[in-house]
Amino acid sequence: MTRLYDDPASFTDDMVTGFVAAHPEYVRQVPGGVVRAKRAPQGKVAVVTGGGSGHYPAFCGVVGPGFADGSVIGNIFTSPSADDAYSVGRAADRGAGVVFSFGNYAGDNMNFGLAVERLERDGIRAHNVVVTDDVASAPAAEQTKRRGVVGDFVVFKVASAAAEEGYSFDEVVRVAQHANGRTRSLGVAFDGCTLPGQDKPLFEVPDGRMGLGLGIHGEPGVSERDLPSASELAKILVDSLLAEAPDTESRRVTAILNGLGATKYEELFVVWGTVARLLAENGVEVVAPEVGELVTSLDMAGCSLTLTWLDPELERLWLAPADTPAYRTGNVAPTEADESDEDDELVPVPEPAIVVAPPEGQATAAIVVQALHSVADLLRGKEEELGRLDAIAGDGDHGRGMTRGSAAAVEAAYDAVGQGVGPAAVLVAAGDAWAAKAGGTSGVLWGAALRSFGDLLPDHRAATANDLAAGASAALAAVQRIGRAELGDKTLVDALEPFVAELRSAVESGASGTEAWQRAAKAATKAAEDTAELRPRTGRARPLAERSVGNPDPGAMSLAFALNRIGDMLVGSAVCSTEKLDGEEGSGEK
Repeated sequence: MTRLYDDPASFTDDMVTGFVAAHPEYVRQVPGGVVRAKRAPQGKVAVVTGGGSGHYPAFCGVVGPGFADGSVIGNIFTSPSADDAYSVGRAADRGAGVVFSFGNYAGDNMNFGLAVERLERDGIRAHNVVVTDDVASAPAAEQTKRRGVVGDFVVFKVASAAAEEGYSFDEVVRVAQHANGRTRSLGVAFDGCTLPGQDKPLFEVPDGRMGLGLGIHGEPGVSERDLPSASELAKILVDSLLAEAPDTESRRVTAILNGLGATKYEELFVVWGTVARLLAENGVEVVAPEVGELVTSLDMAGCSLTLTWLDPELERLWLAPADTPAYRTGNVAPTEADESDEDDELVPVPEPAIVVAPPEGQATAAIVVQALHSVADLLRGKEEELGRLDAIAGDGDHGRGMTRGSAAAVEAAYDAVGQGVGPAAVLVAAGDAWAAKAGGTSGVLWGAALRSFGDLLPDHRAATANDLAAGASAALAAVQRIGRAELGDKTLVDALEPFVAELRSAVESGASGTEAWQRAAKAATKAAEDTAELRPRTGRARPLAERSVGNPDPGAMSLAFALNRIGDMLVGSAVCSTEKLDGEEGSGEK
């Protein structure tokens, strides 16, 4: 159990504060994460790791000479936001571009992808190298669908060493992808981990059993079997990975036997003795293995084995010296820090001009703020329920992410409406804040949806039912464009698409905006509940598809909760009359 914290909601922020205070010679804090305390010379490619927290020493613990230039730090088991990745990338850049590397999870792909687009618009070359080493999460023929687990560490180390040697941007990307293609991992869990503030683990393993093929974000294994002895476990791991060996004649590998947080070194050494013998018996020579905790999952009881098949280049880069807070190998030659721009500030992005809206637009903006506030209150009350639902086949962070995102959206919306702007500007501010604070898949999707919906609300007149339908359609299009999910994938799209369809139909039949919204919200609720019968085809729950059957999708349910709350709020809005919102005749008095 995670016992030491002040406020569970600020656990990651508090952790980063302490980490930086403990290692000022290695790292300095920037918005969204950390970068090297002593900046690398100009002209060096920057390698930036990233992902949710809860995995120390991955990812921030390996920032330093010979290893990463920076790390983007998300909330526990939650992808950092695009803003965070962009911020750390800009701070780490030394003029030769930024190579991000992270595990293959939907939220990370979305947020780091958006960060790359923003950096390139700024003239900074950027690219994402996604790690896909987990053999349990997809068949060999679908390696691009596999999760990134402890193979992250190998890919990060190889890419960082290449950049340290002076490789060009394209060559750093090439060798990182090459390392990923030769890396395989498999993990087992003996018990789940517990998030700060929770009194139960995200999952439990029955006595005498183990989960095979776990994820590092608190996900349970894809299957269960009887708990083996240490030697039997070693054979399971070795046989499984050798059966997945890449197409190479190399018989030299590096290996990581990794503890996930509660399985300690002595146990790992017992397992490693048999792993080493079995590899040797199979004609595999191990180079510079690591046995210990390199990629953890809070206090999860379990371990994993990672093998990377080496060639001369990969071996040299794996053995290259590094000096970081959590990982040191070899002797890093002392270098003078490049102080020429040590204290330089990033050129701020110009703030958009504030456009004061007419009274009609300000009235609609006030309703938007009221709706956001009501939704945030609802989601805060649903946090634990949504977290439990998410933990069935995911990492249990959905409730906390929705609470953080909606609270940030409300704060940003109040600031915006205080400036006299219209509903579009309010929802842009709210959407950006939601995405920045929630992180993960839900954060980026809700941020995009709010922005797109706001674009269709007028500033110069009261909103009509047709405006609501158009805004909802735009939000759906944005979510599908960014998330690439379709109806039936078991995502929030399964609730949003029926909502939009029913909203359009109700408006076309002559219903008022409020009536149409309420009818559509009911359709969304039924559709969200019906996701219980679906198997997830995308996202973090996909490897645990069977476990998910019988339980509704948490993203679809949280959306349905929010849509219904907005419908209730519209009926008794204290800001302006329902008729005014619907574009019908009415006083619209506040």
